Amino acid sequence: SLFTAAEAFSSLTMSCESPKHTLYDMPVSNNGARCRAILYKKKLPETEVKIVPPTELGGLKTDEYLALNPQGKMPLLTTEGLNIPESDTIARYLMSQYKAEGPSFQPDNAKSNLIARLHDMYLTTIQGCMYKPSPPFGIYGNRSDAIAEYRKQLGVIDDAIGDVDGLYLCGSEVSLADATLFPSMVFAKYMLPKFDVPEEAALPQRISSWYDKLIAGDDDFKKIHDEIMGGLKVWEDNNRWDTIWLAGVRDTDPETIFDKIIAGDIPAAIVKEDSNLIAFKDINPAAPAHVLVIPKNRANLSAMRKATPEHIEILGKLMVAAGEIAKDESLGFGDGARIVINDGPDGGQEVPHLHLHVLGGRKMTWPPG
Repeated sequence: SLFTAAEAFSSLTMSCESPKHTLYDMPVSNNGARCRAILYKKKLPETEVKIVPPTELGGLKTDEYLALNPQGKMPLLTTEGLNIPESDTIARYLMSQYKAEGPSFQPDNAKSNLIARLHDMYLTTIQGCMYKPSPPFGIYGNRSDAIAEYRKQLGVIDDAIGDVDGLYLCGSEVSLADATLFPSMVFAKYMLPKFDVPEEAALPQRISSWYDKLIAGDDDFKKIHDEIMGGLKVWEDNNRWDTIWLAGVRDTDPETIFDKIIAGDIPAAIVKEDSNLIAFKDINPAAPAHVLVIPKNRANLSAMRKATPEHIEILGKLMVAAGEIAKDESLGFGDGARIVINDGPDGGQEVPHLHLHVLGGRKMTWPPG
């Protein structure tokens, strides 16, 4: 019939039209998945929002992509006359633009925005500790502290969730909290066990129960889960974690006498100590004042040659401590000191645990022996 032909023509025209919005994103992106969850639940067709990978523009760091998002990150939503970065901003735009379509994602429950905000402030900012090759991770200069903080913040969110009465975090209605938190929990459940977190403890109790129910009870969130896991499998196949400290790389060297000093099993004349380092007088001083400064956690620094970007923070703290000790006249230091790191057999290193020698109390000569 003419009606059927017109319908077919309309459908063909629609399929050839440019989409109103383009979402640049990748399946493995947990932040982008927040936006995809909203698209899937609202059943928005590609004529409204088309999801394409940034590789269509050559990648995140190409001039073409940076012209749209100078931050060089994804997700990014483009529409006529407006480029919208940042997943929360995109999500709220989609919720507003398509408020008549599907669920609102904004139930009358303050918990939705609270959980989303806690996630964005305290999880997203440091999540790189689970997969990036080196620090910093937000405000944290080492991986172990960042992972500890990430797990602490999971507990904070778990407490904020409280009792869940229904499939979703706010009850029977899906919310922005679900769309925000769920993709990151796919990351956490998969990655934290690589850092010696027991699998059963990767997610706190309430989050774990909600996470499992959502996968089993909501096809759109199951789709999100499978998309992210597909991307993580590619990372795994590419050996992403093999060279990451505390996952594929660990300190396997034997303990030394310094470990016994740190544990208090061997007495030492300690002159400075905090949670990161300890300094004590050398029992065989090479100068009137001679102090050793060592990291409490060797973290594979058996020698200076093993230093990596993972060690930038502790190396800085060791140097600052050495400088403070060199000013301490009560230890016998005068106008300056020599601060030395012996590295390896040729460098005169005797204990395979990085240590700084702070020598003073007399004028030093050059070259050293």
